Amino acid sequence: MGAAAGRRERVAGMAAQAMTFRASRWPLSALAAGLIAVLVSFSSNIPLFVQMFAATHFSPSQSVSSLSAMYLTLGLLGGALCLLYRAPIILGWNTPGLALLIAEGSRFSPQDVVGALLLSALALTVIGLSGAFDTVARHLPPALASALLAGVLLPFVLRGLAAVPAAPSLTLPLLGAYLLGRAFAPRWAVPAALLAGLGAAALSGQLHFSVPHPLGHLELIRPAFSLSAALTLALPSTVLALSAQHLPGLAILQTSGYSRVPVRPLITLTGLGALFAAPFGSITLNMGAITAAICTGPDAHPDPAKRYIAGLSCAGGYLALGLGAGGLLLAGAFPAPLMQALASVALLGAVLSGLDGVMKDPHWREPALLTLAVTASGFSLLGLSGAVWGLLLGWGLALLRDGWARKRKRA
Repeated sequence: MGAAAGRRERVAGMAAQAMTFRASRWPLSALAAGLIAVLVSFSSNIPLFVQMFAATHFSPSQSVSSLSAMYLTLGLLGGALCLLYRAPIILGWNTPGLALLIAEGSRFSPQDVVGALLLSALALTVIGLSGAFDTVARHLPPALASALLAGVLLPFVLRGLAAVPAAPSLTLPLLGAYLLGRAFAPRWAVPAALLAGLGAAALSGQLHFSVPHPLGHLELIRPAFSLSAALTLALPSTVLALSAQHLPGLAILQTSGYSRVPVRPLITLTGLGALFAAPFGSITLNMGAITAAICTGPDAHPDPAKRYIAGLSCAGGYLALGLGAGGLLLAGAFPAPLMQALASVALLGAVLSGLDGVMKDPHWREPALLTLAVTASGFSLLGLSGAVWGLLLGWGLALLRDGWARKRKRA
């Protein structure tokens, strides 16, 4: 009886060891974290992509090419970096730059837009190769960078909330799901809002799907270059990629215990990736921020050495989206108020982050507020967008004020 019990205990112990080995070799939590990051990023941004394609006059074929080039590059490059550094290196796209294209892209042809994207990617590559990113980060006041981020995104939040009375049957379920998600499961708030909105649209018969070619493809878009597009699109996109994407993305990576990963190759390779993908319509690529937080923390895996699996899982999800990019444009069949409301709730976190940076430093608070207000106003003058004027006026105010203060001290 005792021998039999001992055998059962040994068998149970061997089974437990085998299960532990399998769990350590195949960390399911890390795999799930990567897939959650893909789902969150996709559901949060596909409404913005649909609006961007409409604003920039991309044809359906060019729109599919843009998504295919972006997701395939993110998947291949992100997976390679994860394997190279054995770290959860999560790549993404320039979300505030995407919002900028929606606001300003209607003034330009698709060729002009692609030319501006190429210039932005080239600038980021040069900054990465030169090691000048630290210099750029030091000289760009964090408060102004935060104000630029909040100013670019705030109009989309307001526009989405303004769409609620126009279609309450679609938007109120979406808002309700988002509020419940933020209260009880913040990571799933945006996907829950998307599902609630789609359910409401389906029940009301407002979905009309028509995607003849669900697979992705690449289509070369011949670039054109203009000074106006360079100043209005390329320059702000580069600043936003550095300040609103690379800086927080790298900060998350380093604070999660991966400071050994060198900065220069990450900036350079994402710039090169964007340079190759831009002729096919892809938006600027950079380090991920929100998605990186999902994959680099202990929720992804207790062992930091195993979290690179989350990065590989995320890269695999991006590859799948790139191969099926034609089907992603099903989002174009969604009612406009639904997409606007979804974009609004998806961008609230980024706007909150920007506002927090605006108010943090009392010395820069007033210049940053001016930058935010001018950027959010959407006005353009002399061919320059509100984002450029916001930076110029906010920085100019700070320089004039500080110069006057120094002069009074000397007097």
